[in-house]
Amino acid sequence: MKNINDLLFIVQARTNSQRVPAKMTREFAGTCLFEIFINKIKQTNIPMENFYASVCDQELIDICNKHEVNVYKRSIQSRNEEKQLPVMYEWWDKFPQYQYAVLFNPCLILMSPETIDRFVDEYLNSTHDGMFSVMDKKQYYWNKQGDLITDWPEGTTFMNTKLVDPTYEAAHGLYAGRLDLIGQNVWMGDFTKNNPELFVMDEFECLDIDYEWQFDIYTHYWQEHYAV
Repeated sequence: MKNINDLLFIVQARTNSQRVPAKMTREFAGTCLFEIFINKIKQTNIPMENFYASVCDQELIDICNKHEVNVYKRSIQSRNEEKQLPVMYEWWDKFPQYQYAVLFNPCLILMSPETIDRFVDEYLNSTHDGMFSVMDKKQYYWNKQGDLITDWPEGTTFMNTKLVDPTYEAAHGLYAGRLDLIGQNVWMGDFTKNNPELFVMDEFECLDIDYEWQFDIYTHYWQEHYAV
Protein backbone atom coordinates (compact mmCIF):
# COMPACT_ATOMS: atom_id res chain seq x y z
CA MET A 1 0.00 0.00 0.00
CA LYS A 2 1.31 3.44 -0.96
CA ASN A 3 1.22 6.61 1.10
CA ILE A 4 -0.51 9.59 -0.50
CA ASN A 5 2.32 11.80 0.79
CA ASP A 6 4.63 9.96 -1.62
CA LEU A 7 2.49 10.90 -4.64
CA LEU A 8 3.11 13.87 -6.90
CA PHE A 9 -0.06 14.87 -8.76
CA ILE A 10 0.73 16.74 -11.94
CA VAL A 11 -0.86 18.01 -15.14
CA GLN A 12 1.02 19.18 -18.20
CA ALA A 13 -0.45 21.75 -20.55
CA ARG A 14 0.71 24.03 -23.34
CA THR A 15 -0.74 26.56 -25.75
CA ASN A 16 1.05 25.44 -28.90
CA SER A 17 -1.20 22.47 -29.71
CA GLN A 18 -1.45 21.91 -33.46
CA ARG A 19 -4.65 20.02 -34.32
CA VAL A 20 -6.75 22.30 -32.11
CA PRO A 21 -4.70 25.50 -31.70
CA ALA A 22 -4.52 26.85 -28.14
CA LYS A 23 -7.23 24.41 -27.04
CA MET A 24 -6.29 24.68 -23.35
CA THR A 25 -6.95 28.42 -23.14
CA ARG A 26 -9.35 29.30 -25.95
CA GLU A 27 -12.93 30.13 -25.00
CA PHE A 28 -14.96 27.04 -24.13
CA ALA A 29 -18.52 27.60 -22.91
CA GLY A 30 -17.56 30.79 -21.11
CA THR A 31 -14.37 29.39 -19.61
CA CYS A 32 -11.53 27.18 -20.94
CA LEU A 33 -10.48 23.53 -20.76
CA PHE A 34 -7.59 24.21 -18.41
CA GLU A 35 -9.69 26.12 -15.91
CA ILE A 36 -12.41 23.45 -16.02
CA PHE A 37 -9.78 20.85 -15.20
CA ILE A 38 -8.31 22.87 -12.32
CA ASN A 39 -11.78 23.33 -10.81
CA LYS A 40 -12.35 19.58 -11.18
CA ILE A 41 -9.16 18.76 -9.28
CA LYS A 42 -10.24 21.09 -6.49
CA GLN A 43 -13.36 18.93 -6.07
CA THR A 44 -11.32 15.76 -5.47
CA ASN A 45 -9.64 14.45 -2.34
CA ILE A 46 -6.18 15.19 -3.73
CA PRO A 47 -4.06 17.30 -1.35
CA MET A 48 -3.55 20.54 -3.25
CA GLU A 49 -0.06 20.93 -1.80
CA ASN A 50 0.86 17.77 -3.77
CA PHE A 51 -0.65 19.05 -7.01
CA TYR A 52 1.40 20.92 -9.64
CA ALA A 53 0.77 22.27 -13.11
CA SER A 54 3.74 21.84 -15.46
CA VAL A 55 3.36 24.87 -17.73
CA CYS A 56 5.42 27.65 -19.26
CA ASP A 57 2.87 29.78 -21.13
CA GLN A 58 1.80 32.92 -19.29
CA GLU A 59 -1.92 32.33 -19.95
CA LEU A 60 -1.70 29.00 -18.14
CA ILE A 61 0.42 30.42 -15.33
CA ASP A 62 -2.18 33.15 -14.82
CA ILE A 63 -4.93 30.55 -14.41
CA CYS A 64 -2.80 28.67 -11.88
CA ASN A 65 -2.17 31.86 -9.93
CA LYS A 66 -5.88 32.67 -9.99
CA HIS A 67 -6.65 29.29 -8.37
CA GLU A 68 -3.55 29.24 -6.12
CA VAL A 69 -2.18 26.15 -7.84
CA ASN A 70 1.49 25.20 -7.61
CA VAL A 71 3.41 25.81 -10.84
CA TYR A 72 6.36 23.87 -12.14
CA LYS A 73 7.86 26.15 -14.80
CA ARG A 74 8.59 23.74 -17.63
CA SER A 75 11.10 24.53 -20.34
CA ILE A 76 10.38 25.26 -23.99
CA GLN A 77 12.29 22.08 -24.84
CA SER A 78 9.95 20.08 -22.61
CA ARG A 79 6.92 21.69 -24.21
CA ASN A 80 8.08 20.71 -27.70
CA GLU A 81 9.41 17.20 -26.95
CA GLU A 82 7.31 14.21 -28.05
CA LYS A 83 9.66 11.20 -27.79
CA GLN A 84 12.13 11.31 -24.90
CA LEU A 85 10.35 10.90 -21.56
CA PRO A 86 13.09 12.42 -19.36
CA VAL A 87 12.85 15.58 -21.48
CA MET A 88 9.07 15.70 -21.87
CA TYR A 89 8.58 14.94 -18.17
CA GLU A 90 11.62 16.87 -17.01
CA TRP A 91 10.11 17.20 -13.54
CA TRP A 92 10.81 13.51 -12.85
CA ASP A 93 13.87 14.28 -10.68
CA LYS A 94 12.84 17.72 -9.40
CA PHE A 95 10.65 16.49 -6.54
CA PRO A 96 12.79 14.25 -4.30
CA GLN A 97 10.04 14.22 -1.65
CA TYR A 98 7.84 12.07 -3.93
CA GLN A 99 8.30 8.50 -5.12
CA TYR A 100 5.38 8.23 -7.56
CA ALA A 101 3.56 10.50 -9.97
CA VAL A 102 -0.08 10.62 -11.05
CA LEU A 103 -0.43 12.43 -14.35
CA PHE A 104 -3.69 13.80 -15.79
CA ASN A 105 -4.90 14.56 -19.30
CA PRO A 106 -6.98 17.77 -19.03
CA CYS A 107 -8.54 17.19 -22.46
CA LEU A 108 -10.93 14.55 -21.13
CA ILE A 109 -13.57 17.13 -20.45
CA LEU A 110 -16.16 14.66 -19.08
CA MET A 111 -13.81 12.83 -16.69
CA SER A 112 -15.39 13.25 -13.25
CA PRO A 113 -13.80 14.11 -9.89
CA GLU A 114 -15.24 10.83 -8.58
CA THR A 115 -13.37 8.84 -11.25
CA ILE A 116 -10.15 10.68 -10.41
CA ASP A 117 -10.60 9.84 -6.72
CA ARG A 118 -11.32 6.19 -7.57
CA PHE A 119 -8.14 6.02 -9.66
CA VAL A 120 -6.07 7.51 -6.84
CA ASP A 121 -7.60 5.15 -4.26
CA GLU A 122 -6.97 2.09 -6.42
CA TYR A 123 -3.40 3.19 -7.09
CA LEU A 124 -2.72 3.76 -3.41
CA ASN A 125 -3.93 0.23 -2.66
CA SER A 126 -2.23 -1.40 -5.64
CA THR A 127 0.90 -3.51 -5.35
CA HIS A 128 1.92 -2.41 -8.87
CA ASP A 129 4.19 0.54 -9.61
CA GLY A 130 2.18 1.61 -12.67
CA MET A 131 -1.48 2.17 -13.47
CA PHE A 132 -3.13 3.29 -16.71
CA SER A 133 -6.72 4.18 -17.59
CA VAL A 134 -8.51 2.15 -20.26
CA MET A 135 -12.05 1.57 -21.51
CA ASP A 136 -13.42 -1.89 -22.13
CA LYS A 137 -14.62 -2.72 -25.63
CA LYS A 138 -16.76 -5.65 -26.74
CA GLN A 139 -16.05 -5.53 -30.44
CA TYR A 140 -14.56 -7.40 -33.39
CA TYR A 141 -11.10 -6.42 -34.62
CA TRP A 142 -8.96 -7.31 -37.62
CA ASN A 143 -5.23 -6.87 -38.22
CA LYS A 144 -3.83 -5.12 -41.29
CA GLN A 145 -3.67 -8.42 -43.17
CA GLY A 146 -7.43 -8.76 -42.82
CA ASP A 147 -7.30 -11.58 -40.25
CA LEU A 148 -9.91 -11.50 -37.50
CA ILE A 149 -8.03 -11.24 -34.20
CA THR A 150 -11.05 -11.27 -31.89
CA ASP A 151 -11.81 -14.73 -30.53
CA TRP A 152 -15.09 -15.81 -32.13
CA PRO A 153 -17.71 -16.59 -29.46
CA GLU A 154 -18.34 -20.28 -29.12
CA GLY A 155 -21.73 -21.48 -30.36
CA THR A 156 -22.59 -18.61 -32.72
CA THR A 157 -22.18 -18.11 -36.46
CA PHE A 158 -22.91 -14.37 -36.60
CA MET A 159 -21.40 -11.28 -35.06
CA ASN A 160 -22.85 -10.54 -31.66
CA THR A 161 -20.82 -8.06 -29.63
CA LYS A 162 -22.67 -9.05 -26.47
CA LEU A 163 -20.95 -12.44 -26.56
CA VAL A 164 -17.31 -11.47 -27.15
CA ASP A 165 -14.81 -11.10 -24.33
CA PRO A 166 -13.84 -7.49 -23.67
CA THR A 167 -10.61 -6.00 -24.92
CA TYR A 168 -9.20 -2.78 -23.54
CA GLU A 169 -8.47 0.45 -25.36
CA ALA A 170 -6.17 3.14 -24.01
CA ALA A 171 -8.20 5.98 -22.52
CA HIS A 172 -5.23 8.39 -22.27
CA GLY A 173 -6.73 10.11 -19.25
CA LEU A 174 -5.03 8.94 -16.06
CA TYR A 175 -1.49 7.65 -15.64
CA ALA A 176 0.64 6.65 -12.66
CA GLY A 177 4.13 5.30 -12.15
CA ARG A 178 7.45 5.61 -10.39
CA LEU A 179 9.28 8.87 -10.90
CA ASP A 180 12.74 7.34 -11.02
CA LEU A 181 11.86 5.08 -13.96
CA ILE A 182 11.11 8.10 -16.15
CA GLY A 183 14.83 8.82 -16.05
CA GLN A 184 15.32 5.43 -17.73
CA ASN A 185 12.79 6.40 -20.42
CA VAL A 186 10.17 4.10 -18.87
CA TRP A 187 6.74 5.36 -17.87
CA MET A 188 4.21 3.25 -15.96
CA GLY A 189 5.78 -0.12 -16.85
CA ASP A 190 6.97 -2.42 -19.62
CA PHE A 191 3.41 -3.19 -20.77
CA THR A 192 3.60 -6.87 -20.03
CA LYS A 193 0.83 -8.53 -18.01
CA ASN A 194 -0.51 -6.09 -15.39
CA ASN A 195 2.48 -3.81 -15.79
CA PRO A 196 0.97 -1.25 -15.66
CA GLU A 197 -2.24 -2.32 -13.95
CA LEU A 198 -5.32 -1.38 -15.97
CA PHE A 199 -7.93 0.97 -14.55
CA VAL A 200 -11.26 0.77 -16.38
CA MET A 201 -13.13 4.04 -17.01
CA ASP A 202 -16.61 4.57 -18.37
CA GLU A 203 -16.28 5.20 -22.10
CA PHE A 204 -18.43 8.34 -21.75
CA GLU A 205 -15.74 9.94 -19.59
CA CYS A 206 -13.00 9.06 -22.10
CA LEU A 207 -14.13 11.47 -24.81
CA ASP A 208 -10.99 13.37 -25.79
CA ILE A 209 -10.64 16.64 -27.66
CA ASP A 210 -8.14 16.15 -30.47
CA TYR A 211 -9.97 17.79 -33.37
CA GLU A 212 -11.93 20.96 -34.04
CA TRP A 213 -15.21 19.09 -34.54
CA GLN A 214 -14.82 17.55 -31.09
CA PHE A 215 -14.10 20.94 -29.56
CA ASP A 216 -17.29 22.34 -31.13
CA ILE A 217 -19.53 19.42 -30.20
CA TYR A 218 -18.30 19.21 -26.60
CA THR A 219 -18.66 22.97 -26.21
CA HIS A 220 -22.37 22.68 -27.01
CA TYR A 221 -22.75 19.61 -24.79
CA TRP A 222 -21.00 21.33 -21.87
CA GLN A 223 -23.15 24.45 -22.24
CA GLU A 224 -26.32 22.35 -22.18
CA HIS A 225 -25.44 20.01 -19.32
CA TYR A 226 -22.79 21.64 -17.14
CA ALA A 227 -22.65 25.40 -17.59
CA VAL A 228 -24.00 27.41 -14.67
